[in-house]
Amino acid sequence: MYNSYIMKRTQIYLEEAQDARLARLAADTGVKKSALIREAIDAFLQGPRDEAVRLARFRAALKEIEEHPISLPDGRSYVEGLRRADLSRQEELERRRRA
Repeated sequence: MYNSYIMKRTQIYLEEAQDARLARLAADTGVKKSALIREAIDAFLQGPRDEAVRLARFRAALKEIEEHPISLPDGRSYVEGLRRADLSRQEELERRRRA
């Protein structure tokens, strides 16, 4: 993971649509926008040296994310859902025992 004491602060400008898509992805994954940007930069820099191929892969990855966003519930909602399902199973078992 990145440590703040070894990071260099920088500023970038995003189009509104880019920022909105990035914000949605961050919310869906629970990962900060800055971490997603660093991941994208790392992937871009580690890719092939041919700029056209690298750019095409980067754009394809962004398109894939846009078309198939990862949607995960926040932790609290997830746990509450598990608890509701468990309670429902317990009630069903109890109902069957009484029958």
